[in-house]
Amino acid sequence: MDNLISGFAILAQWQVVVALIIGSVGGVIIGALPGVGAAVAIAILLPATFAFEPIVGLTLLLGIYGSSMYGGAIPAILINTPGTAVNALTTYDGYPMTKRGEGHRALSLAYSASFFGGIFSILCLIILSPVLAWIAPHFGSREIFLAAFMGILLVVLAHRGQTFSAAMLASFGIFLNTVGLEPVKYTKRFTFDQSWLSSGINLIVVVLGLFAISQALLLLVDRDHAPGEAHVKGNIFAGLKELLGLKRIATVSSSLGVLMGMVPGTGEFTSQFLSYTYAQKTSKDPDKFGDGSPEGLVASEAANNAVPGAAMIPLLALGIPGEALTAMMLSVFYVHNVIPGPQLFADQMDFVMALYMALILLNVIVLVFLLFSTNLLLKIIQIPTRFLGVMILTLSFVGVFSLRNSVTDCAIAAGFGVFGLILKRLNLPIVPIILGMVLGGIMEVKLRSAMARVKSPLDFIDRPIAAILFVMILLIIALHIRTLVQEHRDRLKPQPLGDEDTTQQG
Repeated sequence: MDNLISGFAILAQWQVVVALIIGSVGGVIIGALPGVGAAVAIAILLPATFAFEPIVGLTLLLGIYGSSMYGGAIPAILINTPGTAVNALTTYDGYPMTKRGEGHRALSLAYSASFFGGIFSILCLIILSPVLAWIAPHFGSREIFLAAFMGILLVVLAHRGQTFSAAMLASFGIFLNTVGLEPVKYTKRFTFDQSWLSSGINLIVVVLGLFAISQALLLLVDRDHAPGEAHVKGNIFAGLKELLGLKRIATVSSSLGVLMGMVPGTGEFTSQFLSYTYAQKTSKDPDKFGDGSPEGLVASEAANNAVPGAAMIPLLALGIPGEALTAMMLSVFYVHNVIPGPQLFADQMDFVMALYMALILLNVIVLVFLLFSTNLLLKIIQIPTRFLGVMILTLSFVGVFSLRNSVTDCAIAAGFGVFGLILKRLNLPIVPIILGMVLGGIMEVKLRSAMARVKSPLDFIDRPIAAILFVMILLIIALHIRTLVQEHRDRLKPQPLGDEDTTQQG
């Protein structure tokens, strides 16, 4: 109770309240703008948050992270253009409902399901806090190294069909983290006698280049267009009541979102796919899915909005981010010398409680804002994409330069921007690079620390948690190999000739 009261006192500061409102409302607007997304906004704002208190900066970023998917549902439903990538599945049933004249119903259901998923995941996070506080101290250097390694492995294997590319890009991220002075003896690595490489390659510079600048370049080189005009008429509040009739779908989808959010590298896309599949297989009207099914819409939105709260679990308990956005937030922790992990729960539980309450409040603020401001947002999103590109590019370079007043950083960011554009054009993943940089740094430090106590290879896994993590890693690799073998066998099987092929041969 004392921690709860202290957490409320932290949250009640006017700077925190302002950051929460700006982050929540701004996240909705950013999410509703096709081609921008939370990653771009957080990358641009990261340098600015370093000047704030840690709770203020994190609240601002959490507001954007947690609310962007609410906004992304608006263009997905009304104009068949997802505001963020994770809202793509929302178009399957949301837009057909709009074409039937049920746009207000679809939006209301999406808002309600998103709110349910968000609150559900935060309650799970709060309930799991005592468990996290108990388990986290049992993680030593070996356990955290294995957990970080498993995180990279899961991130790589999550990119089905691009496993090799994801592994190479994750390895590239690990390599980038090694450039500069190594953390123990401060010897130079891969600097090639270049003084500007001695300080290493800054994570925020890479983030801004790969996410913000590359997206700006993509918007600038593509054909200029603005989303079409749309207007919503009807009762936006009706979905709150309709959701009660779909509570089973919403609860299961939110649960899957929580589970996938806790597993590094899986996140919104996997939880959406599993939730949508479950909803379709258990529906009385499975044929309506993809053609305006309320159940499909609820499954998609509840699942993706349950992920942000759950993604905070490995971040707070072990200091291990599960995807790019939580990796960016980790840098805010480190800048202010607030280290996520066992000591955070032991020494700063009031800070943790303040974060929990901020997550709950942002969902409430977003829901209230959307119920009264949807038509206003529809006017805001009609911004030409090239204008957005110019704005993002300008803000990105301002953010990079403000880090260290370095033109070199701007040049590095521009280089990574072009590299990010190439990756996007080739449809290759960017996230493994960022997680490689973050988790690679954690792995190096923990491995060096662990090796001082290790005399033989078996000593590395002689403790229960380390042994469990090692077995899990082996199982993950074995299951992936089994999947590859099965896919290879399926490809070798002779395909039966269809009617058309038979006719052509005759």
